[in-house]
Amino acid sequence: MEKAILRLLEQAPFDIRLIIKDAGGSQFLLSKNPDDVFQSASLIKVPILLALLDSIENRNFTLHQTVQISKENRVEYSVLTELGTEECSLHDLLVWMIITSDNTATNVLIDLIGLENINRYFKKVGLTQTKIQRKMMDFHQMARGFDNVTTAADMATLYTAIYRKSLLSKEHSELVIDILSRQRVHESLRRYLVEDVKMAHKTGSLATVEHDVGIVFSSKRDYIIGVFVTDHTNSEEAKRFIGQVSKIVYDHLAKEDGRLDESSYKVNDR
Repeated sequence: MEKAILRLLEQAPFDIRLIIKDAGGSQFLLSKNPDDVFQSASLIKVPILLALLDSIENRNFTLHQTVQISKENRVEYSVLTELGTEECSLHDLLVWMIITSDNTATNVLIDLIGLENINRYFKKVGLTQTKIQRKMMDFHQMARGFDNVTTAADMATLYTAIYRKSLLSKEHSELVIDILSRQRVHESLRRYLVEDVKMAHKTGSLATVEHDVGIVFSSKRDYIIGVFVTDHTNSEEAKRFIGQVSKIVYDHLAKEDGRLDESSYKVNDR
């Protein structure tokens, strides 16, 4: 596995951070630049999901209360914007935020919790370099140098805690895995997996950024995989790369026969 992945890394024409680890363990099976800080894109939505559920457990909100969707929080390429939804339950906002990466839903939740409270929660759960400094699609703030950032190591910490169900009640911990498992964006980690794999994951994309990270559940071995691509010039090439790494790892860690044909993997499959 390591040999095949290293060959892909050597050929890749972009910057890469990588984590692969047993879901319940503490050591990486393989990693590359896990402490580098990079643009999180929509990966930031997963710790926001946890922060909101933590607030619910502290009785600040209830999961089924409705929230108004203001005009300033509406952005393009959003299911809620397309539907013209004027109010939505917190439960549905959380689901849309993850399964279609809905930015309107995310902005409503950011306003509800507050940037300072969200960042405080990140620190509380051990995300040392993850920070939210702007709403989704706020390119004005991004141009001023205020961006949302994370590291591969922080994502490993986060998804390990999600797998262990150590941050929230059992009910809400299972809800997090359920929502992440309903993800509708499958162009990267799932790209080359033929099997009907249970995967609790989240993608993140910007103009030169392509990420996918999550938990893969299998009868042989549950594992966490995250591939984070920055400074690419072709999003489809980046997604193919993530898919190829994922296929290698799945064939090695999750397939019952454990067979791995390293000669079949390459970066450019066009």
